[in-house]
Amino acid sequence: MKKRAMRISPDDNTATALNDIEAGESISLVSKSGPVGEMSAKQAVPFGHKLAVVDIKKGERILKYGEVIGLATQQINKGDYVHTHNVASALLPGAKEAK
Repeated sequence: MKKRAMRISPDDNTATALNDIEAGESISLVSKSGPVGEMSAKQAVPFGHKLAVVDIKKGERILKYGEVIGLATQQINKGDYVHTHNVASALLPGAKEAK
């Protein structure tokens, strides 16, 4: 079975893993309306966690559900695992959004 990740909103720069994904695996990107593309995972991504569907620069907003959920603390490349090691909350006091 091919691994899948869901891009919940067309504005999202992340997708949520629908299976445990291993580094190097090919992934089908899906949305509520069906398939939206293919990509490869650069790192392992556990079920329910996020991976980048585009390159995200340090300081840029991380989007899920069409909403800002955090800010990139470093460069995140397409296919990278997106989690607390490379994202800071955009909701905490002192969080600064990239202009």
